[in-house]
Formats: sequence, C-alpha cells, structure tokens
Amino acid sequence: MLGAVNRGFLDPTLPGTLHEQISDEFRSRIASGAWPPRYRLPSEPDLAAELSVGRGTLRRALQTLLEEGLLRRVPGKGTFVTSTIIEPAIAQKLTSLSEDFTRQGIVSATEVIDCALMAPPAPVAALLEVPAGGNVLRLYRRRTTADGPVALLHNYVRAVNLPGIEHVDFEKESLFNTLETTYQLRIATARRTFSAEPATEAVAKQLEVPVGSPVQYLEQVTYLADGHPIEYSDVWIRSDRLRVTSLLSR
Repeated sequence: MLGAVNRGFLDPTLPGTLHEQISDEFRSRIASGAWPPRYRLPSEPDLAAELSVGRGTLRRALQTLLEEGLLRRVPGKGTFVTSTIIEPAIAQKLTSLSEDFTRQGIVSATEVIDCALMAPPAPVAALLEVPAGGNVLRLYRRRTTADGPVALLHNYVRAVNLPGIEHVDFEKESLFNTLETTYQLRIATARRTFSAEPATEAVAKQLEVPVGSPVQYLEQVTYLADGHPIEYSDVWIRSDRLRVTSLLSR
C-alpha cells in the first residue's frame, strides 16, 4: 500500500538499534505526510512481517513514538498518527447529508461537478489503504436548497471491487446508499472532525460567498464493518444556511 514501510532501510551494521531505526523511519513518514494525521497504521503482525523483525522490536519502536505523542492507540480500533489539533470525541449517529435532508423533509438538489477514477494523492491513499497503482473514485458535488448552495462535498472512495461506480448517476443516487445497496457493503463507523476555515477561491465560488468568509469544514474517514476504510471526504458548509446539530445522550 502507499505509505507502507520499506524494510530496506534497516541496517544491522549501523550504530543504532533496530527499534531506533524503525522509530526514525516512522518519524520521517509522519513528517513527510506519507502517514498523514489520523492515518491508521497496519496491524502489529503485518508491520512486523513487512519489516522482518520480531514483535518485541516493533513494539519498542511504536512505544517510543507513543511516548513522544506522534502516535496514539484507540482500544479496539488500532494505532493512529496523532493530529496536531485537540479533538474531543462526541458520539453521534453516522448519517449523510442527503439522509438528514430526507429525514427532515428538506428539498435539496445535487449537482455533480466531477466524477472519475483517478490515482489518489498520497495522504488519501494512506488513509484509505489504497495499494500502489490502485484508483479511487473522486466525486465532487454541490448541494443546494431553495435558498441556494449549502454544501460542497469532495469524496474519495476506495474503488477496489467497485466495478462501474464511476458511471453511477450521483445527482440522483446517494453515495452511502450506492455502497450499501449496489455493492452490498456494510458501512459501520466513521471518524469526523469539524473546524472553521476561511473559504478559498474555489470554495467561495461554489458556495457563493466572498473569498475568506468563514465556512464550516468537515473531514471524515468512513470504515466498513471489517475495519477497512472505504471513503474519505472534505465537506465545506455554508453555516448561515445550514447548521450541523448532534443529538447526544450521556
């Protein structure tokens, strides 16, 4: 996969121990963006096999980076590259914008700006565990209501075993429904983060706001029931027309 470790960097003749060499390599991959924030590392058995080292050596390398704060473990989910931003976790139901609109009776239209298979950017390839030479579906859409544009959605979908997905009419079909119904995939969880950002020229044009205006930015990685990532998305929301609300229970 892109972002995977190359065992050729290990050299037993060098002064440093193997676990120190592994730590150095992992630091380099994090610093270069090959392992971007929120990237989930392969499992310990897979990493150890890939490097041809014992689990103990690998664990010492990982523990060093955990102590440095570059990695963090999430029980039951794996080891992730740490984000530089504080991210309190709030549990909520995983739904798409189209599902929320339908549930609330909001009439909206979807415009597909671009839909094509492509080689993913390196950070996306890492987050979606796309193998070298693999493709993703790049889906770029704009959602509007009677008031005008409300959201700009930029999705990357891991296209392995999804034949013909680039031909789906996403102006009529929702992405999640297509994955679950047409391709019989079971979407289980997602990691979603929110922030406020100034609108870039491209975002401002699509949302019909001045460049630099504050917009709500949503970033999400979606996982299947087997734990594998299936979709990465960037979403920009025009906050004066659409508010995102979480219904929570303690």
